[in-house]
This record gives sequence, C-alpha cells and structure tokens, in this order.
Amino acid sequence: MKILHLIGGKEIAGSKNHLISLLDRCSRSEIFLGVFEKGEIYDEAVKLGINVREFNQKTRYDLSVINKIKRLIKSEAIDIVHTHGPRANLYGYVVNKIIPFIWATTVHSDPRYDFIGRGVMGWGFTKVNIHVLKRVDHYFAISNRFRETLVQLGAEKHKITTVYNGITFDEQLPPALAREDLGLDQDDFVMTTVGRLHPIKGHKYLISAMGRLTMDGCKAKLLIIGDGPLKKELENEVKSWGLESHIIFLGHQQDVDSFYGLSDIKVLPSLSESFPLVILEAARARLPVIATDVGGVSDMMSKPDYGWVVPPRDEDALMDAIKEAMARKADGTLKNYGQKLYRIASKNYSLNQLVEDIRHTYEYLKKGV
Repeated sequence: MKILHLIGGKEIAGSKNHLISLLDRCSRSEIFLGVFEKGEIYDEAVKLGINVREFNQKTRYDLSVINKIKRLIKSEAIDIVHTHGPRANLYGYVVNKIIPFIWATTVHSDPRYDFIGRGVMGWGFTKVNIHVLKRVDHYFAISNRFRETLVQLGAEKHKITTVYNGITFDEQLPPALAREDLGLDQDDFVMTTVGRLHPIKGHKYLISAMGRLTMDGCKAKLLIIGDGPLKKELENEVKSWGLESHIIFLGHQQDVDSFYGLSDIKVLPSLSESFPLVILEAARARLPVIATDVGGVSDMMSKPDYGWVVPPRDEDALMDAIKEAMARKADGTLKNYGQKLYRIASKNYSLNQLVEDIRHTYEYLKKGV
C-alpha cells in the first residue's frame, strides 16, 4: 500500500509537526510527501530520509502542478492520497477528477475560519474549500468537536475518524534558557504563547488581559513566539497599552522547549483549534496551561487540576485564570498542574497511538475498494 501526502509546504508548527512526526514513523517504501513549494517541512523531510517531491508551484494558481501530481500518482502506483490544508485539498480534488484514487484528508483547522480576516476573497476561498471537502472519501478529524463540525458541513459520519494529535514523551528536552538572557527577573511571572500571529490565534485578547493585569500591579511578563500577518498590528496594540517592557516578541523559533523551561505557564488564547500540539508540548515539559475551550482542549484538560480552560474571546476569564495561576505559584502548588497534565497526556496522546489509528484506517479504506 502506497500513500502520497500532499501539503502546501510553508506550514510551520502544528500541521507541519503533526505530519513530519507521522511520516517519520512510517515505512519509507510506502510513504511519499508532495509539497507545492519548499519550506521547513521539505527540509525536515529530507533530513529524515522521507521520499519528498517538490512541485515547484510558482504561484497558488499555477496549474502545472496538476500534471505533476498526476504523474507521481501513476508512476508510483499510489493507492491513497492524503491531503493536508485547503491548497492540497483543492488540487487533490482536481486530480481526483482526472484519475481515480482513494482520497483522505486531515482537518487540522476549522474550514470556516481558514481564511478569516481576508475580506471578500477570503469568503470566496472558504466557500470553495468547504465545497471541495464534501467530495473527500474519508476524513481524519483531530478532535470530536471537529468531527461534529464536519457533520454540520455535510460530511457523512461513517466517513470520519477521530485521531488525536500525539507526540513522543520520552525524548530528552533541551536545557532551559536563562531568564537573564531575555531580560527577565527571577521573580517575574513568565507566560509563553506559541502560534502564528493571525486573528484566529486570539493574541489581542491575551494582550488586553496583560494590560489590565499590569494596571492592577501584577508583575507578569509574556513571551510571544511566532510570526505572521498580524505582527505590526499586535506590536501597536502592545504600545497602546504601554506594555513594551512586559511583552517580548520572539518571532518564529525552531525550539520552543527551551523557552518552556524558563516559563511559569503556557497560554493558548485561540478562537479555534483542532487538538493543539502546543498543549501536548507544554505537558511534556510539565508546564501548566491556560487554554481557551476550543477543539479538543476540553478532551485533554477535562479536570480543573489539569489546568485552566476558559471561553474564547473572554478577557475577564483569561485574566482571572492568570491571577489564580499566579496565586498558585505564590503558594507553591502551580507545578502540580503541570505534573498532572503530563501524566494524563503521556498516557493518552502518544505518537504511536496516532500512527496506529491512521494505519488501521488506511487498511480499512484499501479493503473497501
């Protein structure tokens, strides 16, 4: 059985880490990766010895990739094409009209919000994306909440498999950075958030909560790891609150674990997620988490002593959770949350389980042909 995974190529963090981790655990003779353009995912695949092809798409509307994908499927006798993201879905749909193959997709994000903040063009892309998704043979939903979303969008229940993200929990983590290197004091309450600087990630709500906290005299610092189209807008928001000495923009970082090591807590203020890998990564570092109730967050953080789950877009709830976490640090119990989160995450969300679930579904799909 041969599988071709298709992805845009410029993805970072979540979907990139999910796919690379999955492919690294699969037989090299059965797996192919196709990227429309080079990026981190291509480089990492090459280093790992994964069979990767770049289609060298000049623009997102360069239709020459259709024949390139078609030739690869034919020459390698591909059985299943597994797409990741709107661009891969669109071209998978077009190629599937020309030659037959089993088509699966992983829904890494809510398709209703993939093009949020892009005006009329974004509205059009969303319509096309949802139309294309309805033609898929099988869906991998990263949380039960996303499974429900797909059903609402018209997918048939029996065509959806829920597979939670997974990571390895036994690897050696890098040493923590020194707080002094970032201008942080030892008694600062340090929060870290990791994600694209994009409207869907909810940074503005966290910045507002930080502004109100500092007005109350709280000695808190926030590290923002990530890059994206909202960078300038968020920097201006920080300036408007007078938070330049409280919030540090660190850009995209390959290694976030070393930042977790100097942090007191991880914050995820997103408006929508699937099953955030960054929470699993924080759990591996035994770092307590405050997260919005999106995607599969509540599935993992199902008890109050696993961390704080707050409604999205709710600055008051976010601020209250931060204050409570600061109080738990003061009384010496904050680290208990990270330890408990580690135990539940390492037990239920391993990478081996993810690979096994997807492999089993591939075999089921192949038998059904």
